[in-house]
Amino acid sequence: MQQYRLSELAEKVGGTLKGNADIFVESIAPLERATSQHLTFISNPKFRPLLAESQAGALLVSEADLPHCSDKQNLIVVKDPYVAYAILAQYMDKTPKPATEIAESAVISVTALLGKNVSIGANAVIEDGVVLGDDVCIGAGCFIGKNAKIGARTKLWANVSVYHEVEIGTDCLIQSSAVIGSDGFGYANERGKWIKIPQTGTVIIGNHVEIGACTCIDRGALDATVIEDNVIIDNLCQIAHNVHIGTGTAVAGGVIMAGSLHVGRYCLIGGASVINGHMEICDGVTITGMGMVMRPITEPGVYSSGIPLQPNKEWRKTAALTLGINDMNKRLKELEKQIKNISE
Repeated sequence: MQQYRLSELAEKVGGTLKGNADIFVESIAPLERATSQHLTFISNPKFRPLLAESQAGALLVSEADLPHCSDKQNLIVVKDPYVAYAILAQYMDKTPKPATEIAESAVISVTALLGKNVSIGANAVIEDGVVLGDDVCIGAGCFIGKNAKIGARTKLWANVSVYHEVEIGTDCLIQSSAVIGSDGFGYANERGKWIKIPQTGTVIIGNHVEIGACTCIDRGALDATVIEDNVIIDNLCQIAHNVHIGTGTAVAGGVIMAGSLHVGRYCLIGGASVINGHMEICDGVTITGMGMVMRPITEPGVYSSGIPLQPNKEWRKTAALTLGINDMNKRLKELEKQIKNISE
């Protein structure tokens, strides 16, 4: 197993070493079960009482954590231990690549352009006009449609489908069974008969974007669906046609975004939220889990909706009161009118 010298790890995160710089660790482990072969970290102050008793070979800590550590421990002192953990977790990552070579069973068009060190897994299909940048990695069973473009160092895990004309930037990561560029939900209705509207737009995905397993991003009806740089989208999300998601936004699992929605930059969308289409959410908005967003949001801040879980007996009372709100409102207005008349 590969080992990492503590001085090497400290240099990677720009940390200050306290203790033995020449010890080696093999991997990162949680604080409560780390042993002498492990590096560990603390990101929540409530765990400080555990620091002095940790058996880890080395700890990532902040200056504020130092009074809770033992003089005998090996420490890397950083500004933000959680960020340092993320950087070192990437550096020490042993996750295998989706593919390591071009498999014999891969079907690759003679008109496709492949960059240097491209890997393509078994039974993948690369259609006419596709462009794959340097070090692109395509997992087993993927489908890359005509004239699609995928930027350098992007990785697709098994069974991802990228439809025709889609553009994906550099350093992206797309998890298994995601579908990029499928038809948007566009139909006209003529006396009860649905008439399909061909979706002739595309999907444009920026750089350093991550897309979770089984997430679907529909192509635009006429223009493009756009996912800007540094966006992260969790598993099982539905991004409808012509949605535009701004730089740095994070979308948790199970979110549904309706068509032509514009989400600003650096927003946080909580899991299982449902967001109406043809409107805008400004920059810097946080929507907590299971939010139902039916109107535009024009001011940054934290927004919530929905009723938290209650015992069924209490919930039935809450539901009954909610259903009576309209009648209560009418009675309140009548009382206000009577009070006003008396005061006059």
